[in-house]
Amino acid sequence: MLTLAGTRIDAISIGGVETCIQLPKQKLAFDIGRCPRSAVFRETILFTHAHMDHMGGVAFHAATRGLMHMSAPTYVVGPESAEALEGFLEAARRLDRSDLACKIVPIGPGGEVPLRHNLIAKPFRAVHVVPTQGYGIWERRQKLKAEYQGLSGDLIRDKKLAGEQITEAVDAPVFAFTGDTMIEVVEREEVVRKAKVLVMECTFIDERVPVEKAREKGHIHLDEIVERAELFENEAILLTHFSARFNAAEIEAALDKKLPAGLREKVTALTSHH
Repeated sequence: MLTLAGTRIDAISIGGVETCIQLPKQKLAFDIGRCPRSAVFRETILFTHAHMDHMGGVAFHAATRGLMHMSAPTYVVGPESAEALEGFLEAARRLDRSDLACKIVPIGPGGEVPLRHNLIAKPFRAVHVVPTQGYGIWERRQKLKAEYQGLSGDLIRDKKLAGEQITEAVDAPVFAFTGDTMIEVVEREEVVRKAKVLVMECTFIDERVPVEKAREKGHIHLDEIVERAELFENEAILLTHFSARFNAAEIEAALDKKLPAGLREKVTALTSHH
């Protein structure tokens, strides 16, 4: 379990093997991987794409929650994956001879999903070899409208009692998860650059897989992050999805060697399974 900029994160992510990023306080996960035991307790799963290392454990997740008499989970997926996911689960129901109760919510960029604690999930388009979307998590706050700022407390109270709407909703980006993607998502999506906590893939770190090969596979190379170091305004960054060919010591050494000091101090590498 990690705590980054005040956010608790339970995560496993190995490129091509398994990815599941959990926010326990919000009972939320991004992707399900092979469904780690702790992920059974997450009632909402935001899926980035349908590769099996990100979605393979979905039937086990639904079945185990049913076995434990927990509420039916909600699976948020891109519209292009919703029908296939329903078919996948229907086949699993026939095999398992169980209900695998769940709610599938197809939603893409431009939509939003209400979560716990005044949080909103908003998908954005990632750049991968299959249709993929990342998610920004925003905290929806009520802010005094500009025309009322500077007024006395008594006058604001009177206007509120008179039925005037004195506040407006303002969304602040608190978390972003890119899913599998190429580096262009950093340049294109403001929430990736500005979210308080960013979880981003970094599959390759050195010349064993050069930048051009990483791009062919639809993934980010550490050298591409270095080239864009000044773009990251986040308080904390968790780099994930490192290829299984790298061990933890190699990953940490590469980050120490290549990342500028200002960025390195923000970055944590998810290496607990390498």
